[in-house]
Amino acid sequence: MKNQFKILWVCAVLLTALQPCFSQQNKTAPAVLEKIGPYQMQVTYDKTSHLIFPAPILYVDLGSEYLMASKAQDARNVLRVKAAVKDFEPETNFSVITDDGSFYSFNVRYSSSPEIVSYDLKTIQNKTGSAGRNDALFEALGNISPSSAALIMQCIYSSGRHTVKHIKSKSFGIAFSLKGLYINKGKYLFHTQAVNRTHVPFNIERVNFNIVDKKTARRTALQQRELLPLSVYKAQEVIEGDSSDQNVFLLDQFTLEDSKILLIEIFEKNGGRHQTLRVKNSDLVKARLTSNLQPQ
Repeated sequence: MKNQFKILWVCAVLLTALQPCFSQQNKTAPAVLEKIGPYQMQVTYDKTSHLIFPAPILYVDLGSEYLMASKAQDARNVLRVKAAVKDFEPETNFSVITDDGSFYSFNVRYSSSPEIVSYDLKTIQNKTGSAGRNDALFEALGNISPSSAALIMQCIYSSGRHTVKHIKSKSFGIAFSLKGLYINKGKYLFHTQAVNRTHVPFNIERVNFNIVDKKTARRTALQQRELLPLSVYKAQEVIEGDSSDQNVFLLDQFTLEDSKILLIEIFEKNGGRHQTLRVKNSDLVKARLTSNLQPQ
Protein backbone atom coordinates (compact mmCIF):
# COMPACT_ATOMS: atom_id res chain seq x y z
CA MET A 1 0.00 0.00 0.00
CA LYS A 2 2.86 2.36 0.82
CA ASN A 3 4.52 1.62 -2.49
CA GLN A 4 1.25 2.27 -4.36
CA PHE A 5 0.82 5.60 -2.58
CA LYS A 6 4.41 6.53 -3.42
CA ILE A 7 3.80 5.77 -7.11
CA LEU A 8 0.62 7.85 -7.13
CA TRP A 9 2.36 10.73 -5.37
CA VAL A 10 5.12 10.71 -7.98
CA CYS A 11 2.49 10.63 -10.75
CA ALA A 12 0.71 13.63 -9.25
CA VAL A 13 3.96 15.60 -9.04
CA LEU A 14 4.92 14.71 -12.62
CA LEU A 15 1.47 15.54 -13.99
CA THR A 16 1.58 18.93 -12.29
CA ALA A 17 5.03 19.52 -13.73
CA LEU A 18 3.88 18.51 -17.23
CA GLN A 19 1.07 21.10 -17.37
CA PRO A 20 3.30 24.16 -17.92
CA CYS A 21 5.38 22.16 -20.38
CA PHE A 22 2.30 21.58 -22.56
CA SER A 23 1.26 25.24 -22.43
CA GLN A 24 4.75 26.49 -23.28
CA GLN A 25 5.25 24.31 -26.33
CA ASN A 26 3.37 26.77 -28.55
CA LYS A 27 5.43 29.76 -27.38
CA THR A 28 8.36 31.03 -29.43
CA ALA A 29 11.71 29.93 -28.04
CA PRO A 30 15.29 29.71 -29.31
CA ALA A 31 15.94 26.52 -31.23
CA VAL A 32 18.02 24.05 -29.25
CA LEU A 33 19.34 20.82 -30.72
CA GLU A 34 19.59 18.09 -28.13
CA LYS A 35 22.10 15.30 -28.69
CA ILE A 36 20.75 11.77 -28.69
CA GLY A 37 23.62 9.46 -27.76
CA PRO A 38 23.33 6.48 -30.14
CA TYR A 39 23.66 2.83 -29.20
CA GLN A 40 26.80 1.14 -30.51
CA MET A 41 26.60 -2.22 -32.28
CA GLN A 42 28.51 -4.49 -34.64
CA VAL A 43 27.24 -6.44 -37.64
CA THR A 44 28.74 -9.05 -39.94
CA TYR A 45 28.01 -10.56 -43.35
CA ASP A 46 27.56 -14.19 -42.30
CA LYS A 47 25.34 -13.71 -39.25
CA THR A 48 22.12 -11.84 -38.59
CA SER A 49 21.78 -9.58 -35.57
CA HIS A 50 18.37 -9.32 -33.88
CA LEU A 51 17.08 -6.34 -31.93
CA ILE A 52 14.06 -6.81 -29.67
CA PHE A 53 12.20 -3.54 -28.98
CA PRO A 54 9.69 -2.92 -26.16
CA ALA A 55 7.01 -1.96 -28.72
CA PRO A 56 6.08 -2.73 -32.36
CA ILE A 57 8.32 -1.14 -34.99
CA LEU A 58 6.77 1.53 -37.21
CA TYR A 59 9.74 2.92 -39.16
CA VAL A 60 13.34 1.99 -40.00
CA ASP A 61 15.85 4.23 -41.80
CA LEU A 62 19.24 2.83 -42.85
CA GLY A 63 22.21 5.17 -43.11
CA SER A 64 23.85 3.45 -46.08
CA GLU A 65 23.71 0.56 -48.52
CA TYR A 66 26.16 -1.33 -46.31
CA LEU A 67 23.25 -2.50 -44.15
CA MET A 68 20.19 -4.70 -44.69
CA ALA A 69 17.28 -4.71 -42.26
CA SER A 70 13.76 -6.14 -42.05
CA LYS A 71 11.08 -6.74 -39.44
CA ALA A 72 10.55 -10.31 -38.34
CA GLN A 73 7.44 -11.73 -40.02
CA ASP A 74 5.61 -12.92 -36.92
CA ALA A 75 7.08 -10.51 -34.34
CA ARG A 76 6.41 -6.84 -34.99
CA ASN A 77 8.91 -5.73 -32.35
CA VAL A 78 11.90 -7.68 -33.69
CA LEU A 79 14.30 -6.17 -36.27
CA ARG A 80 16.84 -8.25 -38.23
CA VAL A 81 20.04 -6.44 -39.26
CA LYS A 82 23.13 -7.67 -41.13
CA ALA A 83 25.92 -6.36 -43.35
CA ALA A 84 25.08 -6.18 -47.06
CA VAL A 85 28.78 -6.24 -48.03
CA LYS A 86 31.84 -7.75 -46.37
CA ASP A 87 34.42 -5.75 -44.44
CA PHE A 88 32.95 -2.27 -44.94
CA GLU A 89 35.22 0.23 -43.20
CA PRO A 90 33.29 3.46 -42.57
CA GLU A 91 30.93 3.60 -39.62
CA THR A 92 27.28 3.79 -40.62
CA ASN A 93 24.02 4.12 -38.72
CA PHE A 94 20.30 3.45 -38.68
CA SER A 95 17.24 4.73 -36.79
CA VAL A 96 14.04 3.10 -35.56
CA ILE A 97 10.68 4.52 -34.41
CA THR A 98 8.29 2.32 -32.44
CA ASP A 99 4.56 2.81 -31.95
CA ASP A 100 4.97 3.98 -28.35
CA GLY A 101 6.70 7.07 -29.76
CA SER A 102 10.26 6.03 -28.97
CA PHE A 103 13.03 7.07 -31.37
CA TYR A 104 16.20 4.93 -31.34
CA SER A 105 19.56 5.75 -32.92
CA PHE A 106 22.35 3.23 -33.62
CA ASN A 107 25.96 3.58 -34.80
CA VAL A 108 27.16 0.47 -36.60
CA ARG A 109 30.61 -0.93 -37.39
CA TYR A 110 31.60 -4.09 -39.25
CA SER A 111 33.12 -7.01 -37.38
CA SER A 112 33.98 -10.44 -38.71
CA SER A 113 33.02 -11.88 -35.31
CA PRO A 114 30.58 -9.65 -33.37
CA GLU A 115 30.59 -10.07 -29.61
CA ILE A 116 26.79 -9.71 -29.47
CA VAL A 117 24.18 -10.66 -32.08
CA SER A 118 21.00 -10.31 -29.98
CA TYR A 119 19.96 -7.05 -28.31
CA ASP A 120 17.05 -6.61 -25.91
CA LEU A 121 16.38 -2.87 -25.89
CA LYS A 122 14.18 -3.00 -22.79
CA THR A 123 16.97 -4.66 -20.79
CA ILE A 124 19.52 -2.20 -22.17
CA GLN A 125 17.31 0.76 -21.25
CA ASN A 126 16.93 -0.54 -17.71
CA LYS A 127 20.71 -0.49 -17.42
CA THR A 128 21.54 2.72 -19.32
CA GLY A 129 18.40 4.85 -18.91
CA SER A 130 17.18 6.83 -21.92
CA ALA A 131 20.53 6.95 -23.74
CA GLY A 132 20.01 6.11 -27.40
CA ARG A 133 16.26 6.88 -27.44
CA ASN A 134 14.05 9.93 -27.49
CA ASP A 135 10.42 10.81 -28.15
CA ALA A 136 8.94 11.11 -31.63
CA LEU A 137 5.86 13.35 -31.70
CA PHE A 138 2.92 11.72 -33.50
CA GLU A 139 0.63 14.11 -35.34
CA ALA A 140 -2.50 12.55 -33.83
CA LEU A 141 -1.30 13.31 -30.29
CA GLY A 142 -0.68 16.98 -31.00
CA ASN A 143 1.79 18.56 -28.59
CA ILE A 144 1.69 15.67 -26.12
CA SER A 145 4.61 13.30 -26.56
CA PRO A 146 3.80 9.57 -26.50
CA SER A 147 5.82 9.12 -23.31
CA SER A 148 3.88 11.93 -21.60
CA ALA A 149 0.59 10.45 -22.78
CA ALA A 150 1.68 7.05 -21.48
CA LEU A 151 2.59 8.59 -18.12
CA ILE A 152 -0.80 10.28 -17.79
CA MET A 153 -2.59 7.05 -18.68
CA GLN A 154 -0.47 5.14 -16.16
CA CYS A 155 -1.38 7.64 -13.43
CA ILE A 156 -5.09 7.35 -14.21
CA TYR A 157 -4.86 3.55 -14.28
CA SER A 158 -3.05 3.50 -10.91
CA SER A 159 -5.14 6.18 -9.20
CA GLY A 160 -7.84 3.83 -7.93
CA ARG A 161 -10.38 6.65 -8.16
CA HIS A 162 -14.00 6.03 -9.20
CA THR A 163 -15.11 9.58 -9.98
CA VAL A 164 -17.97 8.64 -12.35
CA LYS A 165 -20.53 6.47 -10.56
CA HIS A 166 -23.64 6.50 -12.74
CA ILE A 167 -22.39 5.22 -16.11
CA LYS A 168 -22.44 1.43 -15.94
CA SER A 169 -23.91 -1.72 -17.45
CA LYS A 170 -24.48 -5.13 -15.86
CA SER A 171 -25.89 -8.39 -17.16
CA PHE A 172 -25.04 -12.11 -17.32
CA GLY A 173 -22.55 -11.70 -14.48
CA ILE A 174 -20.51 -9.05 -16.33
CA ALA A 175 -20.29 -5.47 -15.07
CA PHE A 176 -18.82 -2.71 -17.24
CA SER A 177 -18.42 0.85 -15.97
CA LEU A 178 -16.80 4.21 -16.64
CA LYS A 179 -14.58 4.82 -13.62
CA GLY A 180 -13.42 8.28 -14.66
CA LEU A 181 -13.36 10.84 -17.45
CA TYR A 182 -10.44 13.26 -17.74
CA ILE A 183 -9.20 15.89 -20.18
CA ASN A 184 -5.71 17.10 -21.02
CA LYS A 185 -4.83 19.55 -23.81
CA GLY A 186 -7.76 18.69 -26.06
CA LYS A 187 -7.65 14.95 -25.37
CA TYR A 188 -10.21 12.90 -23.44
CA LEU A 189 -9.12 9.97 -21.29
CA PHE A 190 -11.82 7.37 -20.60
CA HIS A 191 -11.05 5.11 -17.62
CA THR A 192 -13.10 1.91 -17.84
CA GLN A 193 -13.46 -1.19 -15.69
CA ALA A 194 -14.84 -4.65 -16.46
CA VAL A 195 -15.76 -7.14 -13.73
CA ASN A 196 -16.48 -10.83 -14.38
CA ARG A 197 -18.49 -12.35 -11.52
CA THR A 198 -18.86 -15.72 -13.26
CA HIS A 199 -16.45 -18.62 -13.61
CA VAL A 200 -16.56 -18.30 -17.42
CA PRO A 201 -13.79 -16.13 -18.93
CA PHE A 202 -14.94 -13.09 -20.91
CA ASN A 203 -12.88 -13.04 -24.10
CA ILE A 204 -12.75 -9.49 -25.45
CA GLU A 205 -13.30 -9.10 -29.17
CA ARG A 206 -13.19 -5.29 -29.28
CA VAL A 207 -14.16 -2.04 -27.54
CA ASN A 208 -16.02 0.49 -29.70
CA PHE A 209 -16.72 4.22 -29.30
CA ASN A 210 -19.68 5.36 -31.44
CA ILE A 211 -21.77 8.52 -31.56
CA VAL A 212 -25.39 7.58 -32.36
CA ASP A 213 -28.89 9.04 -32.23
CA LYS A 214 -30.01 9.29 -28.60
CA LYS A 215 -33.60 8.13 -29.10
CA THR A 216 -33.11 5.15 -31.36
CA ALA A 217 -29.40 4.32 -30.88
CA ARG A 218 -29.45 3.16 -34.50
CA ARG A 219 -26.16 2.14 -36.05
CA THR A 220 -26.84 2.87 -39.70
CA ALA A 221 -24.06 4.46 -41.71
CA LEU A 222 -25.88 7.80 -41.75
CA GLN A 223 -26.68 7.87 -38.02
CA GLN A 224 -23.43 6.57 -36.57
CA ARG A 225 -19.94 8.06 -36.25
CA GLU A 226 -17.16 5.85 -34.97
CA LEU A 227 -14.41 7.39 -32.85
CA LEU A 228 -11.03 5.67 -32.93
CA PRO A 229 -8.83 5.90 -29.82
CA LEU A 230 -5.48 7.60 -30.40
CA SER A 231 -3.91 5.35 -27.79
CA VAL A 232 -4.91 2.56 -25.41
CA TYR A 233 -3.14 1.96 -22.11
CA LYS A 234 -2.88 -1.79 -22.63
CA ALA A 235 -4.09 -4.55 -24.90
CA GLN A 236 -6.91 -6.50 -23.28
CA GLU A 237 -7.78 -10.01 -24.44
CA VAL A 238 -9.69 -11.66 -21.60
CA ILE A 239 -11.29 -10.98 -18.22
CA GLU A 240 -10.77 -14.22 -16.35
CA GLY A 241 -13.51 -15.70 -14.19
CA ASP A 242 -14.02 -14.06 -10.79
CA SER A 243 -11.70 -11.18 -11.67
CA SER A 244 -11.70 -7.60 -12.90
CA ASP A 245 -9.56 -5.44 -15.14
CA GLN A 246 -9.42 -1.82 -16.20
CA ASN A 247 -8.12 0.23 -19.10
CA VAL A 248 -7.62 3.81 -20.28
CA PHE A 249 -8.50 5.11 -23.77
CA LEU A 250 -7.17 8.38 -25.22
CA LEU A 251 -9.45 10.16 -27.72
CA ASP A 252 -9.62 13.55 -29.37
CA GLN A 253 -11.84 16.09 -27.62
CA PHE A 254 -15.42 16.32 -28.91
CA THR A 255 -18.89 17.34 -27.73
CA LEU A 256 -22.35 15.99 -28.58
CA GLU A 257 -25.49 17.51 -30.02
CA ASP A 258 -28.62 17.28 -27.87
CA SER A 259 -29.90 14.48 -30.07
CA LYS A 260 -26.74 12.38 -29.84
CA ILE A 261 -25.15 10.06 -27.31
CA LEU A 262 -21.80 8.29 -27.06
CA LEU A 263 -21.89 4.49 -26.79
CA ILE A 264 -18.89 2.68 -25.33
CA GLU A 265 -19.35 -0.99 -26.14
CA ILE A 266 -17.34 -4.02 -25.10
CA PHE A 267 -17.98 -7.15 -27.18
CA GLU A 268 -17.43 -10.76 -26.18
CA LYS A 269 -15.71 -12.96 -28.74
CA ASN A 270 -17.92 -15.92 -29.66
CA GLY A 271 -20.40 -14.85 -27.00
CA GLY A 272 -23.37 -12.64 -26.25
CA ARG A 273 -22.50 -10.91 -22.98
CA HIS A 274 -21.85 -7.55 -24.65
CA GLN A 275 -22.06 -4.45 -22.44
CA THR A 276 -22.86 -0.86 -23.42
CA LEU A 277 -22.19 2.44 -21.63
CA ARG A 278 -24.18 5.55 -22.56
CA VAL A 279 -22.37 8.87 -22.18
CA LYS A 280 -24.22 12.18 -22.56
CA ASN A 281 -22.83 15.58 -23.44
CA SER A 282 -23.49 16.65 -19.84
CA ASP A 283 -21.03 13.92 -18.78
CA LEU A 284 -18.37 15.02 -21.27
CA VAL A 285 -18.33 18.63 -20.12
CA LYS A 286 -17.73 17.46 -16.53
CA ALA A 287 -14.42 15.81 -17.48
CA ARG A 288 -11.79 16.40 -14.79
CA LEU A 289 -8.32 17.80 -15.31
CA THR A 290 -5.56 15.20 -15.09
CA SER A 291 -3.57 17.62 -12.91
CA ASN A 292 -6.19 17.09 -10.18
CA LEU A 293 -5.56 13.36 -9.92
CA GLN A 294 -5.26 12.25 -6.31
CA PRO A 295 -4.70 8.81 -4.82
CA GLN A 296 -7.73 7.18 -3.24
